[in-house]
Amino acid sequence: MNVMDMFRAEGKVAVVTGGSGLYGAHISEALCEAGATVLIASRGRDRCEAEAAKLRARGYAAHGMALDLADEGAIGAFVEEALERFGGIDILVNNSVSRTGLADIEETTAEGWEAAQRVNGLGLMLMTKAVVRTMRERGGGNIINIASIQGILGPHFPVYGETGMTSGIEYTFAKWGMVGMTKWLANYYGKFNIRVNCISPGGYNPVGTANEIRADEFVRRYVERTPLGRMADDSDIKGAVVYLATDASKYVTGHNLVVDGGWSGW
Repeated sequence: MNVMDMFRAEGKVAVVTGGSGLYGAHISEALCEAGATVLIASRGRDRCEAEAAKLRARGYAAHGMALDLADEGAIGAFVEEALERFGGIDILVNNSVSRTGLADIEETTAEGWEAAQRVNGLGLMLMTKAVVRTMRERGGGNIINIASIQGILGPHFPVYGETGMTSGIEYTFAKWGMVGMTKWLANYYGKFNIRVNCISPGGYNPVGTANEIRADEFVRRYVERTPLGRMADDSDIKGAVVYLATDASKYVTGHNLVVDGGWSGW
């Protein structure tokens, strides 16, 4: 096979949870550009469909669908609809995350913790369970979990300075668990021709959008600590996703691909 053909995903159906969000939109775009039919899924169906419409206008196969990871019945209904409409799910990208704003453990409530893990832990498990069963029955598949450098490191709190920004404990807990879950799934389902890998991105600053990080102190400190001298841009995750989603990585499973500009290398 020509090496460039190994990065193609024609004939594949990919589900991207949180597929209209900050990283999700770029992941959805990348898989479309690689040739996959992409199901962009989150609770906000209208937003997902708007993102899908942009991709269809460029000639790609994209569809917006509703998915509430906090509702087991909704997960089952989503997977059933995907199978009926598209014949199967070849690629699952677990990208959705709930950020509840928890920070100091002394201020974290049981209710807040459970709300975060309803999506980040239980929802992740239920979605994977529903899809991996169909992959096993069809003879193979590919799962990519979007974790974070905070799934391999503790938060570097000095980088936040006096900005008021921080990293919530529920997020670190969830991302470490996601990396471990990736390895468990890869080891167990390899015999069924199902590959499971993880991507741990570093900090992303969507410059020029409403979500741009405007805390100059944080950006300066973050960039100073990053060997490549910048935060991630809107294309940095795309190549990693396409690599893991295609035959370019057909002998790779259980891997956590860190995409952080060198942040974790110190």
